[in-house]
Amino acid sequence: MTLASLLGGLTLPAHAAPRVGTHDGYTRLVFDLPGQNAVTSTAKVASQSVTVKLGTTLKSEQGALKAPGVTAYAVSGGTVTVTLAAGHSRASASVLPASGGQPARLVIDVPTGGAARPAATTAAARPAAVVRPATASATTRPRVVLDPGHGGTDPGMVSRWVTEEDVTLDVALRTRAELLRHGVEVVMTRDSDRHLSANKTQDLDARARMANNGTVSAFVSIHVNAAGASAQGIETFYFGQPLAGSSRSLAVRENGGGSLGEELTRKASSTAQNLLGDILAQAKIAFSRQLAQKVQSQLVAGTGAVSRGVRTDAFYVIRNPTTPAILVELGFGTNPSEGPKLATAAYRERLAQSLARAILDFLHTK
Repeated sequence: MTLASLLGGLTLPAHAAPRVGTHDGYTRLVFDLPGQNAVTSTAKVASQSVTVKLGTTLKSEQGALKAPGVTAYAVSGGTVTVTLAAGHSRASASVLPASGGQPARLVIDVPTGGAARPAATTAAARPAAVVRPATASATTRPRVVLDPGHGGTDPGMVSRWVTEEDVTLDVALRTRAELLRHGVEVVMTRDSDRHLSANKTQDLDARARMANNGTVSAFVSIHVNAAGASAQGIETFYFGQPLAGSSRSLAVRENGGGSLGEELTRKASSTAQNLLGDILAQAKIAFSRQLAQKVQSQLVAGTGAVSRGVRTDAFYVIRNPTTPAILVELGFGTNPSEGPKLATAAYRERLAQSLARAILDFLHTK
């Protein structure tokens, strides 16, 4: 297979050999790039190799690779080529910007959990390669974890119109039904009005662990917002430090509220700072951002709600999953317009259908 990605004005250092990591379900190759910016990747399937085209002439280098799914690499004339092992015909690639003292990186993931496509499948008939986590094989159903926020002893946001634990569970169950209809395996952190632990820290830890249990393609934590009556709209978060000027009150509330919420937010913020120099963590965060953008776009388009945008914040439940993870606020239960809407089955169904469409788009299984 050939994965072509055009990157502008980059030069590789003299030693362009990749760092190689083996993980549950995939092998990852990381090439350091000194450039700060890169053009968005484009790709197509053509042969038993991954070819990344760069916008500059590079020093030639090649070598063998001893890792599952790959056998060799070569850098020549502005092209990086990775040869896939027999029985492997899928890969994904992305470019991470320089951050935390680390240079820009080209990251190539090769799934190792399944067999190759049938030999009779022609290059023209194969679907385009996609930039996404390479954790599920062609013969494995993608697995998504849906996390309806709160529940049991923790009702979450309560207004005159709705209770958060009820809305999040109903929307999650409706989303699960739609994903199952498209062949996606769905794991629910809860499927009834219950908590995973009466201890809030242990409850959030248990939810987060479900994102790391086996090969998971996406983790989506579902919530309802609360603020003054004028606040409204949908917003989607992926893990990181709050943007400059952003209030951290939401993270504190979703992390348990009060002194506990403050403590867990401090811990999560510290984790976010430590992850800045972690190449593999930054790759996952890049995929989380992609998922968040798709979810935000579909939810706003499907409901007509105000878009509050995609942001980063230190939510404890998504602080360290090894899979793309986001937290979505479906609206403000305290708003006199959104609160009554969130109380209706029709609006919840629109939210669920939109959320499912976004997840399916991210998984490329439609």
